[in-house]
Amino acid sequence: MADGLWWVPSLLVFGAALVVVIVIAVAARRAGAKRRIAESERLSASERGAKALLVRTDNALREALDEAAFAEAQFGRVEAAEYRRTIEQAGGWLREAFLLQQRLDDAEPDSPEERRSWTVRITGLCDSALAALERMGRRVDELRAAERGVGDEGPVLREELERLGARTTAAQNELDRLVGRYAPTALTGFRDAVARTSALLAEAGAALEESLGRAGERRPAAAAFEQAAAKLGRAGRELETAERAELELAQAQTDARITAAELDGELEQARRERERLEPVGPAAALDAAIEEAALGLAARGDAVADPLADGERLEGVRARLEAARHAARAAQGRLDGARSALDGAIRIARGQIAVADHAIARSRGRIGAEARTRLAEAERQLAMALDEADPVAALDAARRATSRANDAEALARYDAAF
Repeated sequence: MADGLWWVPSLLVFGAALVVVIVIAVAARRAGAKRRIAESERLSASERGAKALLVRTDNALREALDEAAFAEAQFGRVEAAEYRRTIEQAGGWLREAFLLQQRLDDAEPDSPEERRSWTVRITGLCDSALAALERMGRRVDELRAAERGVGDEGPVLREELERLGARTTAAQNELDRLVGRYAPTALTGFRDAVARTSALLAEAGAALEESLGRAGERRPAAAAFEQAAAKLGRAGRELETAERAELELAQAQTDARITAAELDGELEQARRERERLEPVGPAAALDAAIEEAALGLAARGDAVADPLADGERLEGVRARLEAARHAARAAQGRLDGARSALDGAIRIARGQIAVADHAIARSRGRIGAEARTRLAEAERQLAMALDEADPVAALDAARRATSRANDAEALARYDAAF
């Protein structure tokens, strides 16, 4: 009886495994269902948000149409034409958004991907339409504010015009006073700023008079008023540049003195470095920069009347001296490195040439011209390395000699094998 029930334990194991599989499958199905429900809820929330945005955009467009009618009455059809074009563009976006919403609402089934894509598109179209309408609304508000400003702020601008004119005269007098202390070239930029200020004030005055004279014409008066205000703003900024002349020139003098002192110290360092360099090569390259720096410092007496130019010149000389010092140190480093490596490179070249010569001599009857040519070139390069005064060039020649000798040995062994 016990032998007849041998299959019962196996059945229990398989049954337990089946139960586990079923439980896992049910749990996975429930988890998938929960994910689908959550995704559906998120999609539904997005669609509800898109619908609310559609309503908001449609209301904004209707309000903009009413506002356009008021703008045409206030500023004229020509001035309101841009507003109309913006409304037409926003209306096109809104119509496309309504078409996509219709697809979402119709009876035909749509995939979640399609619904998600259409919802995103609806949101983007509505956002674009609202942004365009908002920008144009701000522009109309600015036009109205400018129109009101012709009457309300005209006197304020006239006072600003007079105040800037008085400051311009004072700035010009200040520059005339500085003529005895600085060269004409030092004052050129500041005089140009005064000239630009005067031109802008003249243009602003003409625009202001035009705006006040056309106060009954609405938009033309507002445009002239805006132009006057803008030019007064630019004139104020230019005038600030001219008014800083004495302070900027004094600061430039201080900066130039500091730069000259630093350059003098760096020049002494460069001269000491020059004494430690090879008499040719690195030292020769540094000599020109040292001479330029010395002449630049000696010539400062003729340049201090223009501290701006003096500072720029000193900075240029200083930069070139530093570059020359760096290049000289690098070149000297290459020379020192080559000199320390040269003896070893020559020994290696001689040894490899001897090996190649022995390989050719051992089987000279079978060795062709290629190996012999390489050996001759190796010997020539070694002779160049021994005669060359420049350690960098000598090191290169010694390394070429080793390379050619290696080639000669390899070719000789190849020829000897056949």
